Amino acid sequence: MPVPDSSGLTITNRKVRGPEGAPDVSVRIYHPDEQTAPIGVLDVHGGGFVLGDLETSHAGNIALARGIGAVVVSVDYRLAPENPFPAGLEDCYAALSWFSAHAAEFGVDPGRIAIHGASAGGGLCAALALLARDRGGPSIAFQYLGIPELDDRLDTPSMTAFLDTPSWNRPAAIRSWDAYLGEGRRGTDDIPPYAAPARATDLSGLPPAYISAMEFDPLRDEDIAYAVALLAAGVPAELHLFPGTFHGSSSLFADAAVSRREALERIAVLRKALGA
Repeated sequence: MPVPDSSGLTITNRKVRGPEGAPDVSVRIYHPDEQTAPIGVLDVHGGGFVLGDLETSHAGNIALARGIGAVVVSVDYRLAPENPFPAGLEDCYAALSWFSAHAAEFGVDPGRIAIHGASAGGGLCAALALLARDRGGPSIAFQYLGIPELDDRLDTPSMTAFLDTPSWNRPAAIRSWDAYLGEGRRGTDDIPPYAAPARATDLSGLPPAYISAMEFDPLRDEDIAYAVALLAAGVPAELHLFPGTFHGSSSLFADAAVSRREALERIAVLRKALGA
């Protein structure tokens, strides 16, 4: 991928204190020269729980920080299968806790921090919102869940239908969940909602949410169901199903009209949610 233009931003890497007994967590901070408001975004990259690092969403985070005028913190969480659940989620929680505690250092109001992720990153953000609520942890103003990976049971119509779709399909989902949860655990009764948020039975008190779904994506139906469940629990939620798309199609076909609309909507949704 081409090296993105980072003008107008100060970008720094840091190590922050990790979960108890675990290594420190690497984060990358994107600080725009012109902040529109004292707002921040914690970004969690995708990669099926097994791939990715701070470079994965680097270009996207530059566009995010510049487009919103917010301080963006990207977290380099530990990956499965070497570090299965809950390692990655605990790293994300540690990064959120650090960002909230040090918000003033970056001119950010700790009550105006959103979480943002796509694919497995979206699933981790959904789990992070549940974990922060239940631990009485840092405030989350908004959760942006792009095509989130939420359900290890793999029994929705879209998940059973799409066996060979580009970028993501049922065989890929099987490998992903087996790596994240451990062989033989996927679909069993003892999977907690912090691992697979679609299993949560209490979604009350969560931050407002935006969820995107793609038409030809195995994750489509679990994403729609999660948005409906949030609404049923009294959580303000917006759902957008993009027609004619597949999982990650916007990164492969960035110039397509629907991809441009998705990118513009991401900025608009977060600006409105954070009061930029």
